[in-house]
Amino acid sequence: MNHSTKDSQTFIIAEAGVNHNGKIALAKRLIDAAKKAGADAVKFQTFIAERLVTAKAVKADYQKKRTSQGESQLAMLKKFELSLADHQELIQHCQKNKILFLSTPFDEESSDLLDKLGITIFKISSGEITNIAFLKYIARKGKPMILSTGMSTLLEVRQAVRSIFSAGNKQLTLLHCVSDYPAPFTQLNLKAIATLQKTFRLPVGFSDHSQGILISPVAVALGATVIEKHLTLDRTLPGPDQQASLEPQEFKCLVDHIRLVEKALGDGQKVPALCEADCRLVARKSLTAVVAIGKGEKILNRHIVLKRPGTGILPGELRKVIGRRAKQNIAKDETLTWAKIN
Repeated sequence: MNHSTKDSQTFIIAEAGVNHNGKIALAKRLIDAAKKAGADAVKFQTFIAERLVTAKAVKADYQKKRTSQGESQLAMLKKFELSLADHQELIQHCQKNKILFLSTPFDEESSDLLDKLGITIFKISSGEITNIAFLKYIARKGKPMILSTGMSTLLEVRQAVRSIFSAGNKQLTLLHCVSDYPAPFTQLNLKAIATLQKTFRLPVGFSDHSQGILISPVAVALGATVIEKHLTLDRTLPGPDQQASLEPQEFKCLVDHIRLVEKALGDGQKVPALCEADCRLVARKSLTAVVAIGKGEKILNRHIVLKRPGTGILPGELRKVIGRRAKQNIAKDETLTWAKIN
């Protein structure tokens, strides 16, 4: 699955999520901020609140801390719903800004809506990983899928992957994820990225709910091909996800750091870097005359010492030099070269 114009580039998703608080003007500003920060895509959420939660469903602890206390999860989510017209307006704004529009569906009807609107990649939430029928339903649409694996065991991931494959879709990327907002650094378990890669032989990314910009570049260094990170215009805005999100300038720093890490990773071949050419000559040592050696004189071990620069005969070739004769007078402290030896 080619996530970007350059195969080597990490696909970076700015997760606007519900940080628009149901206001399209705010959603558009999030799109603008994602584009300016250098994200490849900006992602929202598509759902019908009554189909997503029961009237009595309680909020998660992190939601309780940052939303009205007496409000149900249903009432909270209802405010964040996006209509067909909203979707069309946001897609047009993304096209105008040349950034990919994505949205996570939470029910079949929402996935059908996104499919009809021409969405190119389906991003599936961690909460749906055990919803096998739903995974198969989306898989049958034949479009690339990105599946978050927060809260799941390896067995649950395996069952999800098998169900998607069984529906005839192998265009799958997995995201390691820890579903807390913000997720504690001590529980991020980034080594699970390698576990998922080894187990499933699929591209693996990271959905980053930690605070700050440190962890996503580390995940890229560990092989993550996709990074998803929440974006807000202001962390002090009301809403459940604002506090675990990055503000625009921070998100730009995140993208810049990821792009630097990509460059720093290189191709893995252990060879001298071009920038080392000068230092290689300066810092390495050569065979050097510790005394003056006359023309025709046999070169002995006691005539030689090792000194910088590394522009002459290398230390490893000492045995080839001992016993040979000087082709010309060699001054004390002079670097030996093959041109000076018979």
